[in-house]
Amino acid sequence: MSTTRTTTLRRAGVVAALATAGVFAGAGVASAHVTVHPESYAKGATDGVLTFRVPNEEDTASTTKVQVFLPTDHPVLGVLVSPRDGWTAKVTNTKLKTPVKTDDGTITDAVSEITWTGGKIGAGQFEDFDVAFGQLPDNADQLTFKTLQTYSDGKTVRWIEEAQPGADEPENPAPVLKLTAKGADGSASSDGSGSATKVSASGAAASATASSSDSTARGLGIAGLVVGVLGLAAAAFAVTRTRSAGSRAE
Repeated sequence: MSTTRTTTLRRAGVVAALATAGVFAGAGVASAHVTVHPESYAKGATDGVLTFRVPNEEDTASTTKVQVFLPTDHPVLGVLVSPRDGWTAKVTNTKLKTPVKTDDGTITDAVSEITWTGGKIGAGQFEDFDVAFGQLPDNADQLTFKTLQTYSDGKTVRWIEEAQPGADEPENPAPVLKLTAKGADGSASSDGSGSATKVSASGAAASATASSSDSTARGLGIAGLVVGVLGLAAAAFAVTRTRSAGSRAE
């Protein structure tokens, strides 16, 4: 009976461990896309920072080039690129089909592409690229930043697919920034995830990263705890059944 009980506990432990590993593995896959942080800003927000997070998904190659394309139908105005050690940024401007009128005058051109080269993102690593802006559009619900990621072996991953309502997430989704309604007072400020405050690029990136990491850690911790408790409960139930069976046999 002792051997049977030990075997039952081991099997229950293995099931719980595999289930927990599956939770973490799933989380790792889900976070492997190129993303933009924060996930939302208020429409018309001013003087903010966008952080493009680029993870390396290849085991035998490094990311050596990143191209982010900014929309020109709803342009982001006053774009400035924060320096990144080891990387050189090239900014491309495009003449707008429809000029944008602002308090400072009419804007006829805007940044349409930013290309980072010269650096390297190794296997199992990621890099954050910070971009400051002067003003976001107030006539759109979201902004899509199509991105190309080039590896040292020549492979290019095109993060350009847009999610469709009611459909599954595409294999290579483009980073998307949600634009929320302005505050009740008409200001461009929203909640903490998209507040239009004047902060440094590094500070905003660190804040967004810490918030995202904390939320992910709490979620994964709770999921792992629940799986572990269920595994122990299953083991206890199995032991009780084993004991009962042994008693009846005696």
